[in-house]
Amino acid sequence: MKHIHGGDVYHHQGCVDFSANCNPLGTPGKVRQAVADSLDELVNYPQVGYESLKKAIAQYEQVNKEQVICGNGAAELIYTLILALRPRQALVLAPTFAEYEQALENLGCRVDYYGLKRECSFQPQSDFFDRLTPQVDVVFLCNPNNPTGLLLEREFLERVLDICDKHQTMLVVDECFLDFVKEPKKYSLKEELSENPHLFLLKAFTKRYAMAGVRLGYGLCQNLDLLERMGRMTQPWNLSVIAQKAGIAALKEEDYVRRGRQIVFQEIERMKQEFQKLGIKTYDSQANYLFFEGPKDLWEKCLDKGILIRDCSNYTGLSKGYYRVAVKMPQENDRLLKALGELYL
Repeated sequence: MKHIHGGDVYHHQGCVDFSANCNPLGTPGKVRQAVADSLDELVNYPQVGYESLKKAIAQYEQVNKEQVICGNGAAELIYTLILALRPRQALVLAPTFAEYEQALENLGCRVDYYGLKRECSFQPQSDFFDRLTPQVDVVFLCNPNNPTGLLLEREFLERVLDICDKHQTMLVVDECFLDFVKEPKKYSLKEELSENPHLFLLKAFTKRYAMAGVRLGYGLCQNLDLLERMGRMTQPWNLSVIAQKAGIAALKEEDYVRRGRQIVFQEIERMKQEFQKLGIKTYDSQANYLFFEGPKDLWEKCLDKGILIRDCSNYTGLSKGYYRVAVKMPQENDRLLKALGELYL
């Protein structure tokens, strides 16, 4: 139960899935076409080193291609990063994305948790810096955090980075959901990469382009020795022909990304207002999902109405009664709001 994620549409067919947080527009048509066109190449092994994809990502992110590493989703990169680092002690927020702790525990690393408190609106406080001791080998932060959707301010991030650099602690910042933040550059640490060999940024195609089934993520890091060690931890064909072609096509979809962002910005504000009208305790998420509190049986009641939401009780630090829902297209959001209205009114 601890490591069950959202998006389990296979056991809940016919439901509207609010448990996985992807671009509400769905997979771009040109990405679908790229997948179809790649079928003629299925007889060939994928390109080892994915040179074309790496160049496309480097151009998109405006970094050197040597700073780019790709994986079978961002999740694979988390595991290969831990294998390459071999940390003995890690610091992780609670709650946050479960794959960090699972990857660390699988390697026998001691995981220390910094508990985010409800009375502090699930935001880390100044005592977090006291936890950044020289004994900590790696720190994982998710910005905006999953499942809360809350942002870590730039000042906070830079202070963490300074301390980690001083202690030679690797700081891993998961920026997979920054694409749906109004001012992503304000919160990204990408500009700090060139001067910080102890900084690793996680990115993914999954959310930005609604292509979770393709499995494609990437990391950015200045530490080329670390990237080389990570490369040795994966099998040589970890990115399929389909994933490489889909990724190159996706990076050209600039208008699609802009439209998806605008829908999220409009709909999340509407959803927050409607949740408040229903008396639902909702947190001020800045991502493409809402984090809220509700009855302990809300997941089951929504499922009865054909709505699949994310029960967050398996996140470390949370219990029954915490939920997350994606921001989808207006008509889908209307269906969720209608179901909640029937349950709450």
